[in-house]
Amino acid sequence: MSHALKQEQTFTRKMNDLQLEEYLAKTSIHRSMFKKLAPLVYPVRYLLLAVVLVEVFQVISIFVRPWVIKYILDHGFTQHVERLVLNWNVLAIALLILSLSWIARFALAGASKYLSGLAGLKVLNALRCRLFAHIQTLSIGYFDRTKAGRIISRADSDVDVLEPVLIQGPPELLSAILRCGLASILLWIIYPPFFWFLFAVIPVLLLVTVFFKRSSQKHWGRVAEERSRFTAHLVETVNGAKIIQQLNYAEQNQRHYQQLLDDFNQSIIYGSKRTSWFAPFTGVLSTLATAAFLVIGSYALSEGNITIGQFAECIFYVFLFLAPLQEMTDLFERFANGTACAQRIFLLLDTQPTIQNKPSAHQLDQLNGHIRFHNVEFAYTTKPVLNQFSLTIEAGQVIAIVGPTGHGKSTVVQLLTRFYQPQAGKIYLDRYPLDEIDQASLRQHVGIVLQDNVLFSGTILDNLRLVKPEATDRLLVQAIEELGADEILSQLPNGYLTQVGTLGVNLSHGQRQLVCLVRAYLADPTILILDEATSAIDIYTEQKIQYALRRLCQNRTCIVIAHRLSTIKEADKIAVIENGTVVEQGTHQQLLSQQGNYYQLYQSYLNHQLNESSSS
Repeated sequence: MSHALKQEQTFTRKMNDLQLEEYLAKTSIHRSMFKKLAPLVYPVRYLLLAVVLVEVFQVISIFVRPWVIKYILDHGFTQHVERLVLNWNVLAIALLILSLSWIARFALAGASKYLSGLAGLKVLNALRCRLFAHIQTLSIGYFDRTKAGRIISRADSDVDVLEPVLIQGPPELLSAILRCGLASILLWIIYPPFFWFLFAVIPVLLLVTVFFKRSSQKHWGRVAEERSRFTAHLVETVNGAKIIQQLNYAEQNQRHYQQLLDDFNQSIIYGSKRTSWFAPFTGVLSTLATAAFLVIGSYALSEGNITIGQFAECIFYVFLFLAPLQEMTDLFERFANGTACAQRIFLLLDTQPTIQNKPSAHQLDQLNGHIRFHNVEFAYTTKPVLNQFSLTIEAGQVIAIVGPTGHGKSTVVQLLTRFYQPQAGKIYLDRYPLDEIDQASLRQHVGIVLQDNVLFSGTILDNLRLVKPEATDRLLVQAIEELGADEILSQLPNGYLTQVGTLGVNLSHGQRQLVCLVRAYLADPTILILDEATSAIDIYTEQKIQYALRRLCQNRTCIVIAHRLSTIKEADKIAVIENGTVVEQGTHQQLLSQQGNYYQLYQSYLNHQLNESSSS
């Protein structure tokens, strides 16, 4: 392994979770989100335009009310001798206009909520689908190094937080700006000193808002990070529930989770202490502005510069100008929270697969199945797993790879399927270097049955249909029968319609393996890899699938990796791996006659079988 790679792996081991995500994404989390978020709302631009128009009319309906008050006060009363007489016609008109404005207000508010909600669903669903699709493209190495809970947090709770920012925030901000702007214009028209006085408040507010925004965004970034941590721990707990109970680790695990929750709560409390001053500050600013306005307005009224109706009207305009200042607290909190979550979402989206197709990658319609490893070196960490590994597998050959645990057998499979990339050396498939073959095309020709294969929720037939979506039930059942798996699978409570449960939990290990073998048979790959495919299976089930394995290996290149040497004696060739290197090759009889590494492994196996027989 190269010195540069060792340095890189040593460097990354010292990082915390967030620093590692930044390293994998090759970018910093602290960056502007406008260019990233703007394209998200482009597909719903017409809906947002409709929301903007609704908000404009909604603001207009609000400004009708102060005018109605002015109209009543200035025109609704007539001086008769020593008393004022109410003009009922003016009052009726004013009440009618006021009623219509309220009706319009409620109708427009409902329309705005509906349109913004519809836009929000479209944007967030598209973002979730984009995240889901992107996650499926990431290289397996990313999932090895990133906690599952952090990925789930990005695609779930972080996306939810974006909705108020992307959809609700802009219309509300527009409404606040329109109310401030229109109120300012009307105050200027009625009495310019009112406008100049309120205008003096704006620089103070802007300066304080900039400081608040920076502090708030940093705070919500810390909150989002703490949320990711306890979510990650929750996911790990769910996945490891059996081990936790077996080890009696539940109490300690609960304490650790509680500590993560306490850290999350403390981050919220700390942030609240840092940002809670903004709302009272805007409240004080609004109170002072209102008091000063009353003084100025009273003087203007006494001088005859404005009417009583204009004075009352301007009071409403002042409140319409100042009210958005207090709303800014909530708006900026949501903006800061949403921006912090958006930074984490795009940190994931900007992470590219480490293994990608080359522009000139080959699409393979046909494949013979010849495989050659040439001086391959690979390490997951600083310790090499494969070291100058070379092995040739002829097309149509059944080869068994054996060796002690942890010496690189399964790694050969991981490299052949391009889940990982060798750090040195080359792998060839037929005449093509493996890294020059399109990955989707490669995996159409390479089938794999692992020790712990995954089944998805649904029936047995549903899981088989994953590789042949168009297959009929009869075709699927026929494949089960051809592999001899029907005798076991048909005895399940609901036969082939039995629900396998999450990850196949309703089936035994042997039953799951049988389903996976049938699935591989239906895929009909040119190259078949059986990685510990018969481990942890009872003798009866193992005997039942020996015929299936032989049939699966017919007319295709087959790589068998197993600890049970009984499953590989009939292989055309056996390769023995130790310390990441092929130390012996040959048939079963040839290797036994050499009395080398394979001979020792086989003797250990026989002794183990003898001990099991004696104890039973």
